[in-house]
Amino acid sequence: MTKTTSTAIQPNGGFRSGFVVIIGRPNAGKSTLLNRLVGQKVSITSQRAQTTRHRILGIHNAPQAQIIYVDTPGLHRGESDKQLSRLMNREARVSLEGVDAVVLVMTADGWTERDEPALEVARQANCPVILAINKVDRMKVRERLLPLIEAMQQRYAFAEIVPLSAQDGDNVPVLEKLLLQLLPEHPAYFDAEQITDRTDRFQAAEFVREQVFRSFGEEVPYAVAVEITEFREEPKHLHIDAVIWVEKEGQKAILIGKGGASLKEIGRRARLEMQKAFARKVYLGLWVKVREGWSNDVRALKSLGYSEEG
Repeated sequence: MTKTTSTAIQPNGGFRSGFVVIIGRPNAGKSTLLNRLVGQKVSITSQRAQTTRHRILGIHNAPQAQIIYVDTPGLHRGESDKQLSRLMNREARVSLEGVDAVVLVMTADGWTERDEPALEVARQANCPVILAINKVDRMKVRERLLPLIEAMQQRYAFAEIVPLSAQDGDNVPVLEKLLLQLLPEHPAYFDAEQITDRTDRFQAAEFVREQVFRSFGEEVPYAVAVEITEFREEPKHLHIDAVIWVEKEGQKAILIGKGGASLKEIGRRARLEMQKAFARKVYLGLWVKVREGWSNDVRALKSLGYSEEG
């Protein structure tokens, strides 16, 4: 990870700034935690695993510190037969280069084999690793929490173990305070107004993809990508056109729905998210197109914004 210093912020001595990577198995709540730590939405979420496909930087500016959080795709064991999955695993591993702390996210329902790949990566980190036990708000028997913490202490020498709820915000300030203590003294890397390194164009595509996953759950496979074909700023609104790429005609039919009803609902929800994020009225045009085998085609992946560089 390349680090540069912002020329706009040069605080006095004692200012801390650094990078914190968030890793964990798919659907552990990493993106929800990132959004909570930053204070607003920078990474899309859904109940479906593997929603995040890129490394996402979320920037939190405190009075005497700047924490740059890196959200990553969920790590899973083994090399998938899909080029897209291989790129996503690589994205998560590359994110640990040059960071100051790691937050490994697991869920309060217990440690499983699906959590092991993230721990294997965390062992390679040359920095403190904090374990965040997420979704404690869903625990039906709270007495199981202490034994779980003790078991995790035996599994790895974590710098700290923090039970929390990313959804509700419970105990998240405790995690943030611990992370601040781990950061080195350094000027801010980004301007104070910046909350992410991703462009509005990228965010717009992510908002559409989020609504596809939220609307259809398991009905539509991961072979869905969104390409922004037009992003134009008008005096009173943003005009955005997007293509949702799928691999089969049947998937296209599902997304469009009877009389276009499903596509209209995806567009409505995505537009509302865009208007909140961009603080402007948005006109959104959506189309669904078929591109067979794009998720296993290196050239197609690069054209849709997926690459080894993230």
